[in-house]
Amino acid sequence: MELRLRPETLSVCRLATDQPWPGAPEDGTLFATCSTHEERSLVCRVDLVPAGSGVEAGWRAFTVAGPLDFDLVGVVAGLTAPLARAGISVFVLSSFDTDHLLVRSADLEQSMVTLADAGYRITD
Repeated sequence: MELRLRPETLSVCRLATDQPWPGAPEDGTLFATCSTHEERSLVCRVDLVPAGSGVEAGWRAFTVAGPLDFDLVGVVAGLTAPLARAGISVFVLSSFDTDHLLVRSADLEQSMVTLADAGYRITD
């Protein structure tokens, strides 16, 4: 399976439930939102982090080459299991066409080695 290393550095943000969503960038960089009664979560480029939000900065993302069929099973498990064994924390997003695996920038090199050893081909 092929993974594409995305060029942007990302932040994972927690917004207040009444905080407005920022506008999505039009340049194709990864941008994702999720909302519940308890929180609003946002993944965005570091320069788009809304003021006043809680921030976990310094993430890089691998995108699984897709599109992936909705009946395909084990994609996320296949990615996360070797990283878990290596002690690497992840943040996972799914879109309609594919999955996105975020790792901390400090763990990027080890993640690339670990995923390559698990049989993944990584491109940028």
